Amino acid sequence: MKNLYINTRFFFALIGVGILYVLAFFFPVLMWVAHIMLLVCFLAAMVDYLLLFNQKNALQAQRILPEKLSNGDENFVKIDIKNNYNFKINTKIIDEIPFQFQKRDFLIKKSIEAGANTFFQYTLEPKERGEYHFGSLNIYASSPLGFVSKRFSFQKDAMLPSYPSFIHLRKYELMALQSEFLLGGIKKIRKLGHTMEFEQIKEYVHGDDIRTINWKATSKANRLMVNQFQDEKSQRIFLLIDKGRTMKMPFNGLSLLDYSINAAMALSHIILRKGDRAGMMTFSKKAENKIAADNKSGQLKKISEALYNIKTDFFESDFNRLYQDVKYSINQRSLILLFTNFETLDGLNRQLKYLRGIAKNHLLVVVFFKNSELQTLTNKNPENMQEIYDEIVAEKFEFEKKLIIQELRKYGIYTVYTLPENLNIDVINKYLEIKARGIL
Repeated sequence: MKNLYINTRFFFALIGVGILYVLAFFFPVLMWVAHIMLLVCFLAAMVDYLLLFNQKNALQAQRILPEKLSNGDENFVKIDIKNNYNFKINTKIIDEIPFQFQKRDFLIKKSIEAGANTFFQYTLEPKERGEYHFGSLNIYASSPLGFVSKRFSFQKDAMLPSYPSFIHLRKYELMALQSEFLLGGIKKIRKLGHTMEFEQIKEYVHGDDIRTINWKATSKANRLMVNQFQDEKSQRIFLLIDKGRTMKMPFNGLSLLDYSINAAMALSHIILRKGDRAGMMTFSKKAENKIAADNKSGQLKKISEALYNIKTDFFESDFNRLYQDVKYSINQRSLILLFTNFETLDGLNRQLKYLRGIAKNHLLVVVFFKNSELQTLTNKNPENMQEIYDEIVAEKFEFEKKLIIQELRKYGIYTVYTLPENLNIDVINKYLEIKARGIL
């Protein structure tokens, strides 16, 4: 009997019978009507019970889950239900979704014809990485009488891991291959370089680098000849992710750390598709989750596994330690994208000497974030004195961000200053721009 549930229709019927009994005090003729209606209610409930409980395997259902969840994206969960009763049923579907979603009003209603199937899906949007545990898929079936319901439970205790965003990787890949992004529209330009990838010997023309003159070929041809090289195809790109306390700041349900991890995942995919080598490292008090730069087939999975369990530790990030780790871990000149956040110029100045130290040996791009809440304050028309003060403070913070960009440019450090929701496209654009300009 633990799967038997009495529906509100039965209680409404009893309320109607109770009203008849009250009226019977004033109109005695209604007493027999009330007795008959009460008997009919209980007989109908009994028939309803027999219809629902007298058949085995009367309902079959399956929850179809993806292999893993993509953090910050809409993920589809599919439900397939088959009605084996010989009559139409009304169902209430309550799926025990993971507690992280804090969704306590999950309810889907479906009517299913006799012997028919119904197939539908709903979406979940995780806001943090980790393990998501599903409970039972509960289906409450009732007959057309609707006095009682029978509960069916399926697929108890399923677990799904939530990984950094991967659903849109294909979209970013197509954009990168076309070299046309919605923001920036970077075009791929063939750039002649000076690495050891030799291309050909050609006759010297005005503007060629005299350091590339091939004197042996010049003596044979009796005219100036130069070596022509191609840019190195397998360049090293390292993604450094700050997991200190500044990266815990939330926007639209995701922390800056989660936005950075999702962007690192998307950018790593593009780097590997472009034939370059992708590596990564996280840091706060010390450097962790080190992945050497490589372009082998399993590199993206290795990076994804490293990003999966990264959490902020609420420490003040040690850029001195980061500088030492970069110095001894990354021996060759590389493109380094540093995901962090500076809110004030003083905060930057405390770390600037370490950033300059990294930029001496590598091409450094500092990625930090616009505060969308401050932008909201600066874009609205103030209506009272408090709103005027708020706007002035917001403008001060925005101006300080511009000073940070100028200070970094002074020392040859590139920047990506963007809204969290635009981070993926902006960092990929910056990477494509650097490749197109051949400045690595």
